[in-house]
Amino acid sequence: MTEARLLGLSILTGAGLMAVYDGLRLIRCLIPHGALLTGAEDFCYWIFTALTTFYLLYRENDGTIRFYIIGGVLLSMAAYDRIFSANFRKLLKKAGRWIRIQLSK
Repeated sequence: MTEARLLGLSILTGAGLMAVYDGLRLIRCLIPHGALLTGAEDFCYWIFTALTTFYLLYRENDGTIRFYIIGGVLLSMAAYDRIFSANFRKLLKKAGRWIRIQLSK
């Protein structure tokens, strides 16, 4: 039962991390960024992601690396990106176009 709980937590962690990245995408849509700032934000995001995953391993599994936990985080991030983030990006593009049209009036 502990392994199933850990897998569930890893899936929730991965989805939560991608939700944070969607928030970062929203900020980038609202405030244009250059390549350097975008790279720095991504670097900080991935450091945050690594620390969050490490914290999950440390807190829930006494620091023992279980590859199914890391796999659960990565696979849920990919699934979230394909299912939810793809639709979120479409919505952001439409909202961005609408805002630009409103501002040009």
